[in-house]
Amino acid sequence: MGKTLAETISDGKVHVFDGAMGTVLYGKGVFVNVCYDELNLKQPQLVREVHEAYLAAGADILETNTFGANPVKLGGFGLAPDTEEINATAARITKEVAGDDAHVVGAIGPLGIRIEPFGPTSREEARNFFTRQATGLLDGGVEGFIVETFHDLAEIHEAIAAVREVSSLPLFAQMTVGIDQKTGFGTDVPTIAARLTEWGADVVGVNCSVGPSVVLDAVEELAKHTDRPIAAQPNAGIPRDVGDRKIYMASPEYVATYAKFMIEKGAKFVGGCCGTTPEHIREVSNYVASTQVRHEVAHISAVDIQTVAEHEAVPLNTRSSWGAKIASRQLVTSVEIVPPKGAVASSMLAQPARTSFLNLIAVISFRGCATHST
Repeated sequence: MGKTLAETISDGKVHVFDGAMGTVLYGKGVFVNVCYDELNLKQPQLVREVHEAYLAAGADILETNTFGANPVKLGGFGLAPDTEEINATAARITKEVAGDDAHVVGAIGPLGIRIEPFGPTSREEARNFFTRQATGLLDGGVEGFIVETFHDLAEIHEAIAAVREVSSLPLFAQMTVGIDQKTGFGTDVPTIAARLTEWGADVVGVNCSVGPSVVLDAVEELAKHTDRPIAAQPNAGIPRDVGDRKIYMASPEYVATYAKFMIEKGAKFVGGCCGTTPEHIREVSNYVASTQVRHEVAHISAVDIQTVAEHEAVPLNTRSSWGAKIASRQLVTSVEIVPPKGAVASSMLAQPARTSFLNLIAVISFRGCATHST
């Protein structure tokens, strides 16, 4: 992309994340009882196709297919020993697709268990689980990390600490809130902003939730309590049961409209979460592209401006023959010539002056907007 992810984060522009991975894989026929993270090893082309679709839709930051690729969740499929390999492979697949056109961040989600003081898993154990995942992603060549969709501040703290133990690459940290603007553990948005900033996240954000409107309110509140860039990746609304499927009802246009509002409230990174597809991201990307400054604006200070030396005004009678006539109070006549069709006037100007005057005498005007004088 010509610049590092850190430079992209600090450039002050709006950037577009991709959308849901699982939603699109499910749409391609992958059953819900399959380990979607294992697809990086078993069906890499399928994962590659999803990344390609988001890149074509305009996303300039792609997330690896590793949201649940931690030892705890992988253990439910007997895949815990493959944690590092699954994460590293996912990173390589994403990088191959991204090339020089997008940044790649390693996605890390919750463990799916409760840690102390709400559960039996210690913080140290949780950090070790996250460290294994982060190490695999780093080995695969990610440019940064995104820890997302957390409800528990203690758990996201351990995820951030694990990433920081193995890397100083840029880190996005996102939690999810409900309609009451609190996490499932009762943490409000101002506290989220304060803690994620304190713990060293380079970008602070909200994702998932119950739809764009709730995320919009959270973005507005985050902007009041952090000096870090803000990210927003909402769900495409709340899914409804349609037949034997859960369908997200928010249209691409609806999500893009809310992305516009989120940007106006301060978000610098917008994208999608559950239920969003390349079509949603294309609409978001089209809006962002329409608002970006295409050329760098040159800023010139007063000290850079050199004073132009004063010159005496040129007397009217020496400026031109027409100016001489006006200065001596002679009668002047102007001829307004109807312009030719198109942008080339050479054929009209090539005619002899006498012929031009005779042919166009009917459009002689004395209105003062002269293009020829006699």
